Amino acid sequence: MSHFIVTGANGFVGRVLCRALLDGGHQVTGLVRTPNSCVKGVREWVFHGENYTGIDAAWPGDLRADGLIHLAARVHMMKDRAPNPDAAFHATNVDGTVRVALAAYRHNVMRFVFVSSIKAIAENDHGRPLRESDAPAPADAYGRSKLAAEQALRALHDTGEAPWLEPVIVRVPLVYGPEVRANFLRMMNALWRGMPLPLGAIPARRSLLYVHNLADALLHCATDPRASGETFHVADDDAPTVTDLFHRMGAYLGKPARLLPVQPGWLRAIERLSGSTKRTDRLTGSLQLDTRNIRATLGWRAPWSLDEGLMQTARWYRATH
Repeated sequence: MSHFIVTGANGFVGRVLCRALLDGGHQVTGLVRTPNSCVKGVREWVFHGENYTGIDAAWPGDLRADGLIHLAARVHMMKDRAPNPDAAFHATNVDGTVRVALAAYRHNVMRFVFVSSIKAIAENDHGRPLRESDAPAPADAYGRSKLAAEQALRALHDTGEAPWLEPVIVRVPLVYGPEVRANFLRMMNALWRGMPLPLGAIPARRSLLYVHNLADALLHCATDPRASGETFHVADDDAPTVTDLFHRMGAYLGKPARLLPVQPGWLRAIERLSGSTKRTDRLTGSLQLDTRNIRATLGWRAPWSLDEGLMQTARWYRATH
């Protein structure tokens, strides 16, 4: 039995991950800001330091762990109202991550699994699934902060500040599943209401990741010695077109998608009138992940198919609406 610390243990991904770790026979400590918010069986460590300032000194004297999985982050926002988004993302996603990693290292926690984002390297795959070795070109403050955090973790190891640290970087696409929020929930809301959507002619393919598949991959990354020092792209096996995704999700919701066959070029032209094409570019641009590295290195395959994940997500949504 191993003992793992999970930051953000009370969040959408964190709760599923904690259950997976507990089901695997492991002990779990959840590092959170809100008390009594973790799943049953998780020891809570409540810490309020902004961006993990003071985390080293606040480390519980009796806490011994074999690894730490860092989920907590300042997440991507379509309308970020921070005066300086780059500085805000950097403070949490880079400086905060380094503080947690160094505190863990100083308390003999060597395995550090960092949940990054595919946005750290690109917003579009330009016709080929993105590989871990592709040259990074993040397009926004969130992506830049995730890339900088990855680089900072590697530097801790490479420069000798934390020479025995075992960083594992996991880049993920859009994560979905029961209790999902943000864009995926908005998609289901639109389908549930029967809204006509101009998405009936979008051939772009988008990799997705069912939250239980992510939890399973993180469990492998935390426990398998072969993961040390690696960067992995993780996604479901199937990457549907945008149009197909809406049709499938509508079918599982019992609300057939009402999609109008508007060409991507027209969508961009319409949105350009508002001064931006970012939302349309995200919908019409292909973003697929090449997952061969984690399959070859760890022998990992997604336990649940895309359709199984969509079905479970729709079942949760129907039960709450």
